[in-house]
Amino acid sequence: MKKISTEKAPAAIGPYSQGVVVNNTLFSSGQIALDPATGEIVGSTIEEQAEQVMKNLGAILEEAGSSYEKTIKTVCFLADMGDFGAFNEVYGKYFTEKPARSCVAVKELPKNVLCEVEVIAEI
Repeated sequence: MKKISTEKAPAAIGPYSQGVVVNNTLFSSGQIALDPATGEIVGSTIEEQAEQVMKNLGAILEEAGSSYEKTIKTVCFLADMGDFGAFNEVYGKYFTEKPARSCVAVKELPKNVLCEVEVIAEI
C-alpha cells in the first residue's frame, strides 16, 4: 500500500491520506473546495467550488500516476440536490470518459462546502 501526498492538493484535515494506491488502483479521499496554498474555501457557488474540487482531484490523480480518463468510479456528495445540474456541467468537463458514479445529497459537508468528490482510478 502506497500513500499519496502532494502539495498541489489540500493537506488532510484529519487522520487520513489524500489517497492510497493498492494493486495499481488509486482510492482518493474526498476532496472539497480548499485552496491547497491557503487552506481557505474557494468560491461561494456550486460551479466555483466544483472547479476547485476537480483541480484538487486532478493533482492527486497526477501524483498517483493516473488521470481523469482512468477513473473507474466517483462518489459525489452535494449539500443541495438542487445543484445537481450545475454540478454536472463542471463534472462533465473533467470526467469525459463517464466513469461509474454515485451522487447523493447529504445534510452537511466539512466546512459547510457545497460538494465533495472522491475517486477510484486505475494507475
